[in-house]
Amino acid sequence: MGDIRAPHVAGTFYPADPEKLKNDIRALLDVSKPEKEFNNIFGLVSPHAGYVYSGKTAAHVFNLVKGKKYKHVVIISPSHSEYFPGVSVFKGDAYETPLGILQVDNEFADKLVENSRIIFRGIEGHRKEHALEVQLPFLQSVLDNFKIVPVVMGDQGKMYVDELSTKLAESADDDTLIVASSDMSHFYSKSEAEKLDSIIEKRINDFDYNALQEDLNTHNTEACGGGPIIAMMKAAALKNKNHSTVVHRSDSGDVTGDDREVVGYLSAVVYGE
Repeated sequence: MGDIRAPHVAGTFYPADPEKLKNDIRALLDVSKPEKEFNNIFGLVSPHAGYVYSGKTAAHVFNLVKGKKYKHVVIISPSHSEYFPGVSVFKGDAYETPLGILQVDNEFADKLVENSRIIFRGIEGHRKEHALEVQLPFLQSVLDNFKIVPVVMGDQGKMYVDELSTKLAESADDDTLIVASSDMSHFYSKSEAEKLDSIIEKRINDFDYNALQEDLNTHNTEACGGGPIIAMMKAAALKNKNHSTVVHRSDSGDVTGDDREVVGYLSAVVYGE
C-alpha cells in the first residue's frame, strides 16, 4: 500500500499508545452495555469529541455491532478544517491508527463516485479531520476483517445529502455498515442544550429525516454532522430499513461538571425489521 493517511489526533482526542488505547476502549465498552439488541443494523450515529468526553456515548452503539460481520464500513464525516463543494471519498490506500492500518475498499469507493459530478475521490477534507478518525479505533476494537470507505462532506446542502444517500443505497449491501459522525449543539447552557438536542433525538426516534433536515435548515436545532446523519437515514429508507433509535445522549458537562457551556453528544442505531 502506498498512500496511507497517518493518524492526526492520536495523543489529543484519544491515546497514541496502542495498549493505553486498547484498554481505554475496552473500559468504555464495558461500562456502556446496551439495554437492547438490534438486528439487521444498517447504520450508526456516533459522536466525535475526545474519548474522555464522548467515548462512553459512542461505545453504546459500537457495542451493538461488536462481533458482527461487515465487509465494508462507510464512515461519513463533516469537514471541520476545510470547506470544499461536494463529497470527498478518500482516494488513498489506507488510514492508519495506533491500532494498525485499515485498508480502503477502493472497489466500493469507486462505485460510490461512479457517474456522480459532486461525489469524487480525493484528499479534500481528509488531511486533518478528527470526526472521521476518532471512529476508527472503536471499529478496530469491535469488528474484524473489514475495509473502510472514508467520506467527508465538504458541503452538507440538500443536493449533496440527496446524492450521497442515493449512491449509498445503490452501493450498500447486507455486508455494509454506515457510521455517521456528528456532535450535537455547541456551547449552550446545559438546559438549552437539552432543548436543542432533544429535538434531534425525537426526529431520529421517529425516523423522520425530512423533519430533521427542516429543523437544521431553520436553525431549530444544530448538529455539525447533520448531513451525514440524514444521508445515512435516507439511504436506509431507500433500502427499506426504516427504524432508528437513540441509545445514549450526554453532554460535556457530565464530565467537566461545568454546565454553563456544553457540547451535546448522541449515539443512535438505524436498522431494518
